[in-house]
Amino acid sequence: MSEMQTIYFEDLAVGMRETTRNIVTKDKVAAFAEISGDHNPIHLDEAYAATTPFGACIAHGVFTASFVSAIIATRLPGPGSIYISQTLSFRAPVMVGATVDTTIEVLELVERGRRVKLKCECRVDDKVVLTGEAEVKATAKPA
Repeated sequence: MSEMQTIYFEDLAVGMRETTRNIVTKDKVAAFAEISGDHNPIHLDEAYAATTPFGACIAHGVFTASFVSAIIATRLPGPGSIYISQTLSFRAPVMVGATVDTTIEVLELVERGRRVKLKCECRVDDKVVLTGEAEVKATAKPA
């Protein structure tokens, strides 16, 4: 991910976008399991995961969603922004080893409360694996 940036509410525009790329590794999934407490064997146990319809370990859905949070926190709108809400739809599994491209796009700006509605999407290759919308409060431009 590139350096952090803050885009103040007054400088945001509908259609602005940011995209990042993340590789899902076994170590990252294991670290997420430790942090979250979600030790479902479908994420961690290759022998167990092989018996599921996926045939191999998959990343936690919320692990994939965390890529959205990272863009919001570091790039668009960036540091100082505050999450208000998030909807998520998990469309397909994300396999360990996959590269996830995450894009957020400004859909709407509401001056009252400096609210920003964002379209969120994660893809693996050309397949959409996660969609949703986030609402955040953006930072005001210093006087």
